Amino acid sequence: MDKPQKNLSFTLIMAIIGFMIAVQFQTIKKPVDRDTRDIWEIREDLLKEKELESTLLSEIRSNEEKLTAYESKHKQSKEQVLKETLNELKVEAGLTKVTGPGITLKIEPALEEIELGAPVTSEVPPDLLQRLSNELNMYESKFVSIDGQRVINTTVIRDINGHTKIDGHIINSLPIEVKVVVDSIDTAEKLYNRMKVSKSIEEFYVENLRLIVSSPKTKVTVPAYENPIRIRYMEPAKGNEGGNH
Repeated sequence: MDKPQKNLSFTLIMAIIGFMIAVQFQTIKKPVDRDTRDIWEIREDLLKEKELESTLLSEIRSNEEKLTAYESKHKQSKEQVLKETLNELKVEAGLTKVTGPGITLKIEPALEEIELGAPVTSEVPPDLLQRLSNELNMYESKFVSIDGQRVINTTVIRDINGHTKIDGHIINSLPIEVKVVVDSIDTAEKLYNRMKVSKSIEEFYVENLRLIVSSPKTKVTVPAYENPIRIRYMEPAKGNEGGNH
């Protein structure tokens, strides 16, 4: 190989090496996008995704069961299937009292803090209740009530004129109970173990409140939702709409 060819090869090799170094430098130099959400925002987003996934799977299973029931005319009438479907919808909407395995949580003033001169509080900050509700949902709770008020999908927990309200119900005295019903006693055991080490216990304590988690029970009762449920963007079907033939 003559000298000009050697120079050309050397130049090409150096050009390739230089290009690779430049690409690597740009890759290292490029800033990495960071997730700036706090832990509660991430947990709430995760909870929403898990709730959506769980809801879709439940609806698929429920619809498959209904189709099977409708097709099995010799086993039960269509009228009976419709009644059962209506009852299922009432339960899911929170319109019925529910009893099953679960746990009870109690929120009361932290007496040792009061003895040290901390102010006595009779209310629970709404954000703490909302976070507690989200955490319970994350841990597979099925039905929840707070201070005797059923918590459903449309429940609003917020501060109104300096008072914590749950769908209009004022929480102005302690202690209060949070009742949770789950699918099975095994799930109740898991929920109990998770809540015993929950970060919520520390967060309530910062507000001079104590969150006490009771042992699982085979029978915990959650009351029905008593407020009117407002349905928006829906109206009765007319004529042959809605599958009428």
